[in-house]
Amino acid sequence: MDAAPTPASSPDGPLSGYRVLELGSTVAGPFCGRLLADFGAEVIKVEPAEGDPVRTMGKRFHGKSLYAASIFRNKSLIGVDLRKPEGQAIVAGLAAKSDVLVENFRPGALEKWGLGYEALSARNPGLVMVRISGFGQDGPYSQRAGYGVIGEAVSGLRHLTGDPDRPPARVAVSMTDYITGLYAAFGTTLALLARGRTGRGQVIDAALYECAFSFMEPWIPAYEKMGHVANRCGSRLPESTPNNLYATGDAGFIHITAMGDAVFGRLCAAMGQPGLAQDERFRAATARSANHEALDDAIGRWTASLPLATLEKVLEEAGVPATRIFTIADIFGDPHYRARGSIVQAPDPDFGSVAMATPVPRLSATPGAVRHAGHRVGEDTREVLATLLGLDEARLDALAAAGVIASPATRATESTP
Repeated sequence: MDAAPTPASSPDGPLSGYRVLELGSTVAGPFCGRLLADFGAEVIKVEPAEGDPVRTMGKRFHGKSLYAASIFRNKSLIGVDLRKPEGQAIVAGLAAKSDVLVENFRPGALEKWGLGYEALSARNPGLVMVRISGFGQDGPYSQRAGYGVIGEAVSGLRHLTGDPDRPPARVAVSMTDYITGLYAAFGTTLALLARGRTGRGQVIDAALYECAFSFMEPWIPAYEKMGHVANRCGSRLPESTPNNLYATGDAGFIHITAMGDAVFGRLCAAMGQPGLAQDERFRAATARSANHEALDDAIGRWTASLPLATLEKVLEEAGVPATRIFTIADIFGDPHYRARGSIVQAPDPDFGSVAMATPVPRLSATPGAVRHAGHRVGEDTREVLATLLGLDEARLDALAAAGVIASPATRATESTP
């Protein structure tokens, strides 16, 4: 849009030229903003002086959040107190000059501050507002507090995670926040495409529970038509057999996926038991699922007779999808990750550089890029507000003294030794 680009903008990404104002906190909103920034959008993240709560999550190195270094990458970071009228005016001014606003407050919070969609779009009709919440902008649960894992529990997805004889487990990352952030970024690009035809922005309502619920796809019609209540199955994917984790002869584990008829035949040949592929219990995919216990037992006896490395080699040569379970240490030493540059080093003023995942998906002509690690709280406040709102040093000093903005001289810092 108008005015000169701020430092986090990209000159050549597919979203170059779009400005995003990120008010979201913790994971879902910042992840949405990070995806847009990776592909060239100019993303201005607003934080309170004490910093986004995500800075307290994950590990810290020399007093600095490594999680924030990654999820805040490629963004300009400004510190603004949204609970002060002057802070609300600053955000309204920035929204007037932005294409997209991302927020994940409880529904109604922005309206109380005069920053709802009606107010902002009256000034900027092309504005796309991305609203991330636990339970959506309407409905009886809309005012309930809800982090990603709460939405995951309500979605039914949590009920499917773990072993059948144990309480529901979870993945040790904020999975539903990431799912929702991904949908929110997808919705953003769709809304911008629609705006290109209509000239008008719109609201994207991305609810944590609903985005996670969409991953329940196979079990929704199964309940409606058959009353089937899906349950936890451990490492096995139900109705897809064989697709399970098997113990190896050297106390390791290997996951084998061979549900298709052709690949199942190759697995049986690799096991030295080609007759299994013609066994009436296993000949058809549906029959294999109906007799999964017997088939898993047969495969398990074979894998238990060989070491993991041998199994991987035999199955790779046979064209059967199979692998050990990678740890993060395995990933850092893996030649495929290295050859594709799946881990990149982002420039960071405190660390020199810091490792993080490369932008995905990979676009052949306009790929994403990591330009720098996440900045400190308020690091870009003065430059952004001077560039976009024309505030001079005296005005910025006054706002900082009043606690409206956090800039390098006034913000709370993450200390380094």
